[in-house]
Amino acid sequence: QVQLVESGGGTVQPGGSLRLACAISKNTLRHYAIGWFRQAPGKAREGISCISSSSDSTYYLDSVKGRFTISRDNAWKTVYLQMNNLKPEDTGVYFCSLVVGRLMDMISPGPWGQGTQVTVSS
Repeated sequence: QVQLVESGGGTVQPGGSLRLACAISKNTLRHYAIGWFRQAPGKAREGISCISSSSDSTYYLDSVKGRFTISRDNAWKTVYLQMNNLKPEDTGVYFCSLVVGRLMDMISPGPWGQGTQVTVSS
C-alpha cells in the first residue's frame, strides 16, 4: 500500500520559515509528480505546489510564488517544501500526494495522509 507521510510543520511567527518533508513509501512513486496541498480552517483543500517526476517542471499557486520552493530527492524518496516569509494566511494542514495530468491543475487521486499542521501567528 502506498503511503506518503508529511512532517516538519509547527508554529512560527509571520516572516518565519519552515521546511516540510513528504516521505514516500514506494520507490515506484519516483515516476510520479508529487504535490503539496493545504487545507485552511473552514476551507476546502487547495493545491499550492507540485513537482514533476524528474524535477524539470514545477507549479506554484500565485499566493506562494517567490516564497515557497518545492524540491525532491528521488534517491531518498522525499519531496520537500521550503516555506519562507510565512504569513498568517498560510496557516493550515499541509498534505502531500500524487498529482496526475497537468501540474497546474493539481489533480490528485490520493492517497492522503494525516498531514502536518502549520500555524503562522504572532
